[in-house]
Amino acid sequence: MERISLHDPIEAIYYLHEKDGRKLFQLNTMGRDSREIPGKVSQSIQLDQESAEQLVLILQRHFNMK
Repeated sequence: MERISLHDPIEAIYYLHEKDGRKLFQLNTMGRDSREIPGKVSQSIQLDQESAEQLVLILQRHFNMK
């Protein structure tokens, strides 16, 4: 990650699921409008409670949030 550049804004949609008693958060990101298939899901990121807690801690530390 030597060359960091700002990304263009993209569309993202989140879903809240429950599967087998586990709560899940899923974030689907769409590619740019200039992609071959606009609106197609580019990435899907799924977090359970443990990974969500880890992400929250990372974000709190990085952005000096409480």
